[in-house]
Formats: sequence, structure tokens, C-alpha cells
Amino acid sequence: MNISVFDLFKIGIGPSSSHTVGPMFAAKQFLFNYMEKLPLKKIASLKIELYGSLALTGKGHGTDRAVLMGLEGNEPSSIDTEQIPVRLDLINRNKTLNLMNEHCIPFEEKNSLIFNHDEFLPHHSNGMRFTVFDTDRNVLHEQEFYSIGGGFILNSDEIQNEVEIKTIQTPFPFNTWEELFTHCERTGMNCQELMWKNEQTWRTESEIREGLLNIWSVMQECTKRGMASKENLLPGGLNVRRRAPLLYKELIEKPDSSPSEVMDWVSLFAIAVNEENAAGGRMVTAPTNGGGGVIPAVMHYCSRFRTDFDEDKIINFLLTAGAIGILFKEGASISAAEVGCQGEVGVACSMAAGGLAAIMDCTLSQIANAAEIGMEHNLGLTCDPVGGLVQIPCIERNTMGAIKAINAARLAKRGDGNHIISLDRVIATMHKTGKDMLQHYKETSLGGLAVNLPEC
Repeated sequence: MNISVFDLFKIGIGPSSSHTVGPMFAAKQFLFNYMEKLPLKKIASLKIELYGSLALTGKGHGTDRAVLMGLEGNEPSSIDTEQIPVRLDLINRNKTLNLMNEHCIPFEEKNSLIFNHDEFLPHHSNGMRFTVFDTDRNVLHEQEFYSIGGGFILNSDEIQNEVEIKTIQTPFPFNTWEELFTHCERTGMNCQELMWKNEQTWRTESEIREGLLNIWSVMQECTKRGMASKENLLPGGLNVRRRAPLLYKELIEKPDSSPSEVMDWVSLFAIAVNEENAAGGRMVTAPTNGGGGVIPAVMHYCSRFRTDFDEDKIINFLLTAGAIGILFKEGASISAAEVGCQGEVGVACSMAAGGLAAIMDCTLSQIANAAEIGMEHNLGLTCDPVGGLVQIPCIERNTMGAIKAINAARLAKRGDGNHIISLDRVIATMHKTGKDMLQHYKETSLGGLAVNLPEC
């Protein structure tokens, strides 16, 4: 286990970590790999081919836009989202692409960016191939990449050899909750403290603290933008209306003070984040974009309805949630194209439940119980986005994931931590369920709700 919490919580852009963030990283990495052998100026033309889920839902998920921005040298965490339409307009109008913002080549999207809707690369549904040519159309460099969920990418050699994303060994490696629990029992540390020690493999203590607080800050800003947006409709053509601004206004102006109003606030927070995601705004993969509203919503719930949600609690929440996310990343998948939405909203729900349980001073067993409950009631959740857009049912699905997470943590707190089905068994079950799921229900828009939109 050499995954950092900052690998799971990446600052990026919407609407999809696997279809937008990952492909942008892959495009830039492809050129970096090429530049280790040859200079950019030798490139006369290029071809981008998208396969599987990237081809089937890539238009709605912004994969084409992300790849072009990556080839021009941009990264999800720093790109100016407001300038993306401007850059795309220049590319299409001038029919040129400025590789790494250094070398212009002729580029016509319809001939050079190919959506192979009926083909899948062998190792993962989210496959892409990049090829660059010289002036005589000789291949200078060709490479395949896979976007495996949450913005993680692997090239074809890495995914076949199952290489570690990082080579440095953490002091307390774990791939299962049982291993994590054993470390904690032996050392007397809790989950947060163990994760803190592991994170020092890559960062100083001050960098860890500042980085985690910055993640929460970005989540807060994303939520605020969603609640304050002046836009009426989300992009993409489904004419889905933004609901967060009106819901926020109603909750502020007409509070009903009933216990159930808490659920309305939690729903608001999740909707605000996921509407920003659908609009291509800045957000945090938590652990993905498609499920990225669950954890911010639960953290906002803590901020609004708990009196003790200080900086230490924020860090505890994120480190504990990150540990659970690592278990799913190592033992199953966080890619909807691989295991359906149980790998996105389901994993986010499990992470949020564990994080909330941690700041409620639950025991390790109760934290595991909360995370187990969170996933158990998302098993089999399909990914069937209407129109290939991360809107229906994705936005509302995050509200349900957040509410389930809160309920899971509270149920675990009321128990003694004993549970018949362990977290590790639920993760294994989720993985097998995803493998058994028909491809139609794994982010292809070929089944489920995606093919049952009424014709008006």
C-alpha cells in the first residue's frame, strides 16, 4: 500500500475524475514520456483514440476537451476553468494544437480525435491511445493509457504488471482493514494517527496539515459556488435545472426547524457540489468526481450541526475517510466503468461514514462497522448516466449517499462494533459484484436509466 490520502483527494475539475481528470493527466504524461526520447518540434501530427466507456460517454463527460487541454500542458488542479471554452474555440477555429504550450501543429478534431464506440482495450473500460507522427507520417511514439478511477492513470505496461503507483514503502502498509487494525492494536495508535505516520513518507507534518485543510477549503468553495450560482441550466442538452441556489434560499428564508430539515441541508450541500461538477467547475475527487458530493456534504453537516468540528476534527475525518478509500482502491475499485456506481457513490458513502464515526469518537471496530454499513447498502449500484452526462441520476444519488453515510455512522455509534459481515468481506463482495455486473451498467449509457428517458 503506497497510496497517499492526497492521491484520493485530488483538486481537479468536473465532470468526471475518470473521464476528465485522468485523461488530462494521461495526455500530458504521454508528451512527457515522448520528450524523454525526442524533441517536441519533430511532431508533425497526432492521433487520439478513445475506447470503451471513454468513447461511449466521453462527449458528455468532457473527455475530448480534457485530452486537448492536457496536450497543451494543463493540469486539472491549476487550469483556469473559465478559459477552457476560449482555448477550445481557438483550437477549432485555427485548426492548430499548441503542444505543451510550446509547439504548434495542425489539428482537426474530426480526423484526429477518434471515438471507438464499439471497441475496448484489453485491460480496462477506460482506455485511450496516443500516437504522434513526423512529417512523413512515421510513428514517433505511441502509448496506451487507462484511467482507472479517481484520476489515477496507468500505462499499458503498468496495468499489466500491477506495479505500485509509488515505490517508497510506508511505515505501516495495509491492504485490508484487518491489517490496519493489527497495526493499530500493536502500536496503540488510532486510524488517524496511523495515517498521519504514513503520510510523512511523502510530506512534512506542516505540509500534511496545510494540504488537508486546503482540501476542505476547496470543498467549501465548491459548495458555496453551487449554492450561489446564477446559471439556470446545466450544460449538456438535457436542460437539467440547477436546484441548489433556490433550495438554499428557501432553507434560509423559510426554516421549519424540524429534525428532518437537517436532511434538506445535507441534500443541498451534495447537490451544490455535484451541480458544480456537472458544470465543469473546480472540485475535489472524493474519491471520484461522480461521487464527489458525498464527503463534502457530510463534512458540511458536521460544520453546521456539530459544535466541535474544528481543524483537528477536519483532519481526523479526512485521514480516516482516506484510509477506507485506500482499502477500496486496493481491494476492489473506485472506477464506475469497472464496478458501477457502487465504486463511486458507494465508496464515498463508506468513506464518509467512517470519517464521521471517527470524529464521533467511535472505536476502530465501530468505524469499520460504519464503513461496512455504508457500502453494504450500496452494493450493486449501477452507473447509467442519461445522455452520458454526470447529471441524472448522479446528482441526486450523491444526496442519498450522504444521508446513508450519516445514518451508518450513527447506527455504528449506537452499537458495540461487533458485526457479522466484516468491512473486508464487504469490499470483496463489492468487487465481485462489479465483475458480475453487465457492461451495460458500467458507465456506458447503454442500459438502465440511460436508455429509458421518455421521448417528449
